[in-house]
Amino acid sequence: MTESAPSKRTQVGRLPQRGDYSKATIHSILDAAFLCHVGFVVDGQPFVIPTGYGRDGDTLYIHGSAASRMLRNLDQGIAACVTVTLIDGIVLARAAFHHSMNYRSVVVLGTATLVEETEAKAEALRIISEQIVPGRWKDARPPTAQELKATTVLALPIDEASAKVRTGPPKDDEEDYALDIWAGVLPLSLQPGTPIPDPQLKAGVDEIPEYALHYRTQD
Repeated sequence: MTESAPSKRTQVGRLPQRGDYSKATIHSILDAAFLCHVGFVVDGQPFVIPTGYGRDGDTLYIHGSAASRMLRNLDQGIAACVTVTLIDGIVLARAAFHHSMNYRSVVVLGTATLVEETEAKAEALRIISEQIVPGRWKDARPPTAQELKATTVLALPIDEASAKVRTGPPKDDEEDYALDIWAGVLPLSLQPGTPIPDPQLKAGVDEIPEYALHYRTQD
């Protein structure tokens, strides 16, 4: 992807001042999350499916069962729209009309391609795993040949994308600032809880890995 002007399809129309088309911003938002929503149309019917993803350079990887309707259709070259959204706070304005949210979001448009070569597929699965829980892949049993066969991995180039970001306090009408109403921002963040051991853990395997004990949160 380049640092050039947005395409007609990714140009932010509503509140264009919130649009950001820089690679740095788009990548930083994608790297702060691991769940996306994939939109596509099959026989005139739109679908939006949530799924995990991983980013490597200018490529997004998504995966799922080889029987997945989403993946079976996307690997045929139909157009896809992938969105990622992070909510940073609820903006409480004085006027109900001006309530909002502080957020960071990315929209990626494009056509996905099938990752077929075994080593490339395994590497893509590692990238997805590391996006969700950094450090876990080296501890987990790697996929068997049969498991790889049962898994479909798609690569989507981040060539046509845009970010949209809102930060800061409420923006009320000038006359409303004199109202006796509290206004401000309620910050929100995704925080990990205490890891819960599997009741079927092997005896003696009771040390919680550092990557689970000190899991990184959204940035």
